[in-house]
Amino acid sequence: MSKLVLVLRIVLGAILVIFGVNKFIGFIPVLEFVNPDASVFFEVLANSYLLKTVGLVEIIAGFLLLINIYVPFALVVLAPISINIILFHITLDPSNIGPAAFVFLVNAFLIYTNWNAYKTLF
Repeated sequence: MSKLVLVLRIVLGAILVIFGVNKFIGFIPVLEFVNPDASVFFEVLANSYLLKTVGLVEIIAGFLLLINIYVPFALVVLAPISINIILFHITLDPSNIGPAAFVFLVNAFLIYTNWNAYKTLF
């Protein structure tokens, strides 16, 4: 189980860093959305401060996961982002939900495996 947690933490951290940096540099082509509402919404996000802020948070959380420091904190910070990613794809772009579901499920699983760190919050 610990090897699975290690692999998932590293993969999630790498995904976050890559997609976070992409929000600043733009080396990954933008997805073509089937739903025109998804395109409009994403364009509004891209033209505001919000997408860059999310990218910065993804980079920081991803590095924390990669270097194995403050992992419970990084997972909690990532939780609202992964929830919004999955909700965006559920409501506006269900055809591209695979990567969003992966990020959401891995984040939830890693929170579960680190649950002892959160007991004082509840």
